[in-house]
Amino acid sequence: MGTTFPPEATESVTDMPEIGLKPANFEVADMIVVVVYFVIVLAVGIWSSVRASQGTVGGYFLAGRSMTWWPIGASLMSSNIGSGLFVGMAGSGAAGGWAVGGFEWNASWVLVALGWIFVPVYIASGVVTMPEYLKKRFGGQRIRIYMSVLSLFLYIFTKISTDIYSGALFIRVSLGWNIYLSTVLLLAVTAVYTVAGGLTAVIYTDTLQTAIMVIGAFVLMFISFNEVGWFPGLEKKYMEAIPKIIVPNTTCHLPRADSYHMLRHAVTGDLPWPGLIFGLTIVATWVWCADQVLVQRSLSAKNLSHAKGGSILGGYLKMLPMFFVVMPGMISRALYPDEIGCVDPKECMKFCGIEVSCSNVAYPKLVISLMPVGLKGLMIAVIMAALMSSLTSIFNSASTIFTLDVWLRIRKNAKEQELMIVGRIFILILVAISILWIPIIQAANSGLLFDYMQSVTSYLSPPVTAIFILAIFTKRVNEPGAFWGLVVGLVIGLIRMAMDFSYTAPSCGQEDTRPAVLKDVHYLHFAMILFGLTALVSIVISLLTPAIPDSELGRMTWWTRNRVTQFDDLENTLEKLPTNGDASTVFTIDKQPGDSESKVDGFQNDSHTQDDKVRIEEPHHSCWKKVFFWFCGISIHPEVKLSREEQMLQQRKLTSIEEVPYWRRVCNINAVILLAINVFLWGYFG
Repeated sequence: MGTTFPPEATESVTDMPEIGLKPANFEVADMIVVVVYFVIVLAVGIWSSVRASQGTVGGYFLAGRSMTWWPIGASLMSSNIGSGLFVGMAGSGAAGGWAVGGFEWNASWVLVALGWIFVPVYIASGVVTMPEYLKKRFGGQRIRIYMSVLSLFLYIFTKISTDIYSGALFIRVSLGWNIYLSTVLLLAVTAVYTVAGGLTAVIYTDTLQTAIMVIGAFVLMFISFNEVGWFPGLEKKYMEAIPKIIVPNTTCHLPRADSYHMLRHAVTGDLPWPGLIFGLTIVATWVWCADQVLVQRSLSAKNLSHAKGGSILGGYLKMLPMFFVVMPGMISRALYPDEIGCVDPKECMKFCGIEVSCSNVAYPKLVISLMPVGLKGLMIAVIMAALMSSLTSIFNSASTIFTLDVWLRIRKNAKEQELMIVGRIFILILVAISILWIPIIQAANSGLLFDYMQSVTSYLSPPVTAIFILAIFTKRVNEPGAFWGLVVGLVIGLIRMAMDFSYTAPSCGQEDTRPAVLKDVHYLHFAMILFGLTALVSIVISLLTPAIPDSELGRMTWWTRNRVTQFDDLENTLEKLPTNGDASTVFTIDKQPGDSESKVDGFQNDSHTQDDKVRIEEPHHSCWKKVFFWFCGISIHPEVKLSREEQMLQQRKLTSIEEVPYWRRVCNINAVILLAINVFLWGYFG
């Protein structure tokens, strides 16, 4: 039902002056800030690339497992908060109020689960990638291949392309540049240190960019709150933010009556509370606990306590976007209702070039309208930091999955240098595919970028979440059950996603002719249904097929993570090893047939004394050749071999989940404090 307004309450499109979002006037100070930012980021990226052990799989993909808690926590934050969040989440806040901030607050709980439940199992099992974990847990190859392909699909269609599009959109709005030119320039800078330095470069630059993001975003937040009259002004003006030109006999131009409620109606709410609490937790568990992009940061920790500390810091940081992203988005609509709140397709087209909505330009509009000289440049740097930190993380993780889980299946005897080069080339392929997907995103999901990202993830990730939870907690689930659960879940999720793209949401004033499964079942509710169905299929098929022998589960589950292995009983193991005259025999954890030694031996050059190294005279290379070798990850030093004792000691260290009691207590206390603050925020804003 719509509300009819008298003629004098509206204006015709022709009566209104043309509205347009003019690019900001950037002065010398702004450009200096942007240039200095890029120079610093490149310097940090190149410095960390040089110091990293980026010629080995372990050094390139897991930073040699040497990271401490604070860069891990910062990288967890910045890897997840890309430019898509600044543009998309601020747009959702402008369109519907602050309930979308629940996506960020939910992360604190799941990050604690990552550090206390999932990471201990991953470390104990000695894996580098998430598909590798499922392969070790269930056996066979088909689940690993399925997970690899699905992960790459999700990265392209929900992460890389949306971040590229939103970053380029911000630059187009701010500088007036062509969106594809902006994309190419962004990717050129990003690729340099991502391709060259691996995870070490990504994490260190993420740490720098987290600081830039938080500082810049808070500066804009305070300026925008001051402009709107602080919190009382926002409460009043947001609810009055009605555009002059509306669509008659509708209410779509009115701010939602529940804009200031986190927990909304269970059925009719735009973000219904069961979906926000339970459905979102299912999706978030995949994002934070089973997705290579974010788990890879925790796996780079030097020990389990540092991984937990990183989760705690990331949990605190994830509570901030509600204040410096969502609320500024609402302020933008309160200050510029005609532009950000437009509902007439012609008006929206004039303002932002998209007929369905201009909510996505809420954050850029604040930047170009409110920020003084110099600070405009800072905010461009903030969005660039968000984009680059997110893209570099995704590129590195996607490259890790393709190289170790796909390429090694094609070329089982691939050498270390080949893997390094393949990983870098694959990043370039990802970029090309993502750019081609941008036009689809521009028209998707009513112009709400954040809704697009979350809905696609809700259709594809719940089956993966179900299988990871069952893999860790239910020893009875076997390979046939897990595989067919994934297949059934994928088919149903793809059907829903195809319907979502086929039946687009109606524009303001149009009748909703979509099937009931689309218009009446929220995507977060669908995630709950899909999760339950996948788990049910997996359990039933597992009970009808032979169980995996308990002796083969090793340290693959929560219940068996502390089992004694050959690496724990080092002295007896070494006595039993055959002596064949080769002091550099490589020993691996649960090495599978066909696995390349270079894959599991990727950490071997990271820690030994000078006396342990047996070197031959190094060949001389020109400076240009050394740069080329560095960029491609080709080591210019002769291979260093380790004795059997050294290899066994190193493998035991890499799979150890032991903690110093003092630091374990510190982490536990801080986790309780984090969750208590989170509960308070939910209760206060709920």
